[in-house]
Amino acid sequence: MGSDRNFRLARWIALLLPAALMAGALGSQYWGGLIPCEMCHWQRWPHYAAIILALLAFVVPGRAFRLLLVALAALAIATSGAIGVFHAGVEYHWWNGITACTASFTATPGTNYMEQIMHAPWVRCDEAQWRLFGISLAGYNAIFSLGGAAVIAALLLKRRRRA
Repeated sequence: MGSDRNFRLARWIALLLPAALMAGALGSQYWGGLIPCEMCHWQRWPHYAAIILALLAFVVPGRAFRLLLVALAALAIATSGAIGVFHAGVEYHWWNGITACTASFTATPGTNYMEQIMHAPWVRCDEAQWRLFGISLAGYNAIFSLGGAAVIAALLLKRRRRA
């Protein structure tokens, strides 16, 4: 009986956590005026996948398949968290980014500076637009996503041991 409760809780977390994080991201974009950079978008895709997987876990038949869907949703959430760790590290300048939105202008002979300016990204990935207590949105995504994925995994593993 307790294992069913753990599974139901894991399934709800797998749905509500990425939905809440996406609501926050989209709200900060459309109502808060924060423009997402390329790496911000990278963090969103796994959350979209997790929402779809978790929704399917509510409607598909078969316990084993539902368990697999929740586990895959947790993996997608953890993937977004890992991207969030990388993005936060780029924002804190712990390491260099791998996208054009972290590139700076080059000062080499024959460089067309006007073309560099015209093709520069509007929003830089290495500059946080917003922080609370020194933590950027990418950092909060990393904390909540990795923590939530760990809770889901613990609930599923606890369920599995009892079954």
